Amino acid sequence: MLDNLVYLDYNASTPVDERVLQGMMPFFTQRYGNASSKSHCMGWDASSAVEQARLQVLTLIGAKSPDEIIFTSGATESNNLAIRGVLEAVNGKHVITSAIEHPCVLNLCQSLKPMGVQHTSIRPDKSGVISPAAVEAAIRPDTALISVMAVNHEIGTIQPIREIAEVAKRHGILFHVDAAQGAGKVPLNVHKDGIDLLSISAHKIYGPKGVGALYRRKTPKETPINPQMIGGGQERGIRSGTLNVPGIVGLGLACHHAGAEMAHNQAIIHGLRERFLNRVRAETDQFHIHGCMERRVAGNLNIAFGEVPAEKLINALKTIAVSGGSACSSGQSKGSPVLRAMGYDQTEATRAVRMSFSHLTTEKEVDIASRIILDNAFRLGLEQSRAHCA
Repeated sequence: MLDNLVYLDYNASTPVDERVLQGMMPFFTQRYGNASSKSHCMGWDASSAVEQARLQVLTLIGAKSPDEIIFTSGATESNNLAIRGVLEAVNGKHVITSAIEHPCVLNLCQSLKPMGVQHTSIRPDKSGVISPAAVEAAIRPDTALISVMAVNHEIGTIQPIREIAEVAKRHGILFHVDAAQGAGKVPLNVHKDGIDLLSISAHKIYGPKGVGALYRRKTPKETPINPQMIGGGQERGIRSGTLNVPGIVGLGLACHHAGAEMAHNQAIIHGLRERFLNRVRAETDQFHIHGCMERRVAGNLNIAFGEVPAEKLINALKTIAVSGGSACSSGQSKGSPVLRAMGYDQTEATRAVRMSFSHLTTEKEVDIASRIILDNAFRLGLEQSRAHCA
């Protein structure tokens, strides 16, 4: 890794918090028991650590019972377990999602067509917000599940989850939320928000990769769900397989610190994002921010610099880690599917650069990144503002 790299891709993944790592380490080498081994103290110790983590996850999202938390390998598995598991359990034939969900949700829904499941995707408005009225208008007599993410992974838009949940409740439909980008960044309370199923991932909140959780409402009525992995019956028969005790401990600790430090960290991150934007505004007015600034997580900035293609700009940034809003297939840029769903044309959708800041980001890094990004954007054709040129 380059020593002078400035990392601005925290939506993709975060480093493991040192406190989280230290909490995990004994479970690799000293406290290595299997949490399902009930006949000796090593197994009891591992099981106790897992249950402590369950309580920490529960606290972050406002769940009521430890039985409502199912440990998985991450948000992708949690989303698959929630959506496929519910549709199989109730023999559901229609699912509604937003058109800007993560690919693991959209591709999953498409894969269910051979099972006779029909999928309706709701397009957002130009700011990336999903209308609860549009969700309600898409409901059919056979709709079994609605799935809308808490925060979009590309544009950072915070969706009106509680209002959509109220729509689902009025019609007696189960409601799932992919909170991979929302947990630890925005307040979530599954009971107050009316959420039946919710997915989270540790590596988005300074925990380890390869571990996550699914919340499944148990009261007043248990949410029906079919297991997708069959084995020894771990996780109350919903998700079999030997529990990843170190990873689960890490997830629990990450949830604990994320909840305790959310307000403080998000204020810092918001200031860093605004510092970056102010430096851009000082030199050019030829930029466009995708998504709603008012309904947006603090760390996200999805921006186009004039007509500069994102791929060219990103390739020029040798020491700045950002990501493109476009997906490439066979070397041909198709543009961000999220921006296309928002109404941007293909050319506009290939200009998006996603930056995501952290409380670990320094002001010096923001200043370095803004200078290098702007210099390269100007070299690639971005116009400076007249006021700056004068």
